[in-house]
Amino acid sequence: MDSMDPPLDHNSVPFTTTPISASLSSSLGLKRRASSPLSDPAVEGSRKRLKEDTSNQEKGGSYQDSRFIEELAQELQCGCCAELVYKPVLVLPCQHFFCGSCCVLWISNGGTNCPSCRSISTIVTPFRALQGTIDAFLRAAPHRTRTERERQQADEIYSGHNLRLPAPREASPEPNINQNTDYAHPCPHCSPGNIYGWVCPQPIPDPNIDPDHAWSLDDGLPQGHGHCGNCEIILALRAPSTTKCDMCQVSFCGINVQGRCVAAPLLAQQPHGLVDISDIIECPYVYDCFDSNNVEVEIMLDYLTAQRLTPRHIYREIVSYLQSQPRGFQPLIEANTFSDIHGVAGGIDPNPNSPRTNICRLCAAEVFLWGLKGWWIRERQKGFLEPTVASRNDCPNGSTCAHQKDLVHAREFNHIFASLPSNATHNDPHQLPPPAPPNVPRDTVGASIPIVPAAEPLPFVVDVQDDPLTSLPTTPDFRDAIDAFL
Repeated sequence: MDSMDPPLDHNSVPFTTTPISASLSSSLGLKRRASSPLSDPAVEGSRKRLKEDTSNQEKGGSYQDSRFIEELAQELQCGCCAELVYKPVLVLPCQHFFCGSCCVLWISNGGTNCPSCRSISTIVTPFRALQGTIDAFLRAAPHRTRTERERQQADEIYSGHNLRLPAPREASPEPNINQNTDYAHPCPHCSPGNIYGWVCPQPIPDPNIDPDHAWSLDDGLPQGHGHCGNCEIILALRAPSTTKCDMCQVSFCGINVQGRCVAAPLLAQQPHGLVDISDIIECPYVYDCFDSNNVEVEIMLDYLTAQRLTPRHIYREIVSYLQSQPRGFQPLIEANTFSDIHGVAGGIDPNPNSPRTNICRLCAAEVFLWGLKGWWIRERQKGFLEPTVASRNDCPNGSTCAHQKDLVHAREFNHIFASLPSNATHNDPHQLPPPAPPNVPRDTVGASIPIVPAAEPLPFVVDVQDDPLTSLPTTPDFRDAIDAFL
């Protein structure tokens, strides 16, 4: 370096004569161009793998959700119909659950225990805690909902009340398969040293001990003997334990099956197969009494539940009502209501006009079914029904309406009221005309005015469409209309 030159300033920028555009072009030409991802196999492969992993995760989540729904649906299956449980009920104490309608059908077909484990159970109650789980499940999987037709049929069978599993029936006595059926065998009172304290005056010879004096059944039953209407063994007709039903004229031994082989006093008897409200629900003949009008039956069942009325209570009121009628049980006897209901033939009624004091279980059930609708008509007059039920208009056709099986029509109109047909006779207690009240001329008393006796509840209400006075005979103010008429 020349000593005469001035020192260089490191903070100064060296001067160059190279153009700026040329410098930029040179630097751009030296910069590496970014490669396209489509042209880089490594990047393309990693992106594909990432996309596949994301897709697999989505598919795996969907698969797990569907699998969870399937497993939960299996856990919520009814043990009877193997479908998603509908209106579940809980059987105690085993805690198995079923559709309410399935449980009702199980009981009506003779079930006396849990349908799943067959353990002894007594109580069946609505499973409300599980119902909330089912509702949440159906919100997540609405395609699992039972069809509308299935739900409608189930609602007709079960309405959400408590059920009762009946106790197992007593086992019938073991039959003696080696017994000779050609000859009569001694009854329990024929042996001189029997434990019942009474001996037949005309004992039957045992064909196994004294075959020469055996009584052939081809000649009929031995004198003074008959068949028990329940267990069908030969009994002594004059034995102190023997009772006879005054309705069917069948005798009962009072020995073999306690509580069943007996004809008890009228008000003390228990109708066969009718212990509580659940037995009424399961009895198909109850719906026949109401002309298959399920709506009216459900209204009555709700009333019985609210009032805590038992079939025996209803039976006693029916018997008391029949005893208060002039002809008593004669209309039922003349209609052959009690004929051929036992496996053995009944005797001859010695005095058809005699009062009836004893009745068997099967005849008591017949009385219950025969008088159930009439009892319900009288019971409605007490005014305990809900206003929404009592305020329904009467169907013009009444119990003869052909549309009362239609649920919509049955809910809109009332079909439970007695009407006096043109060809009615006074043989039916349901059709007896009301007595004339005091201070009312006889010619003003007719079928168009419902009369309320002072000493007993209204036996029935007569519906006449042409008379505006009784166009709504089931409304609470119909007595005011009568007073205005009088």
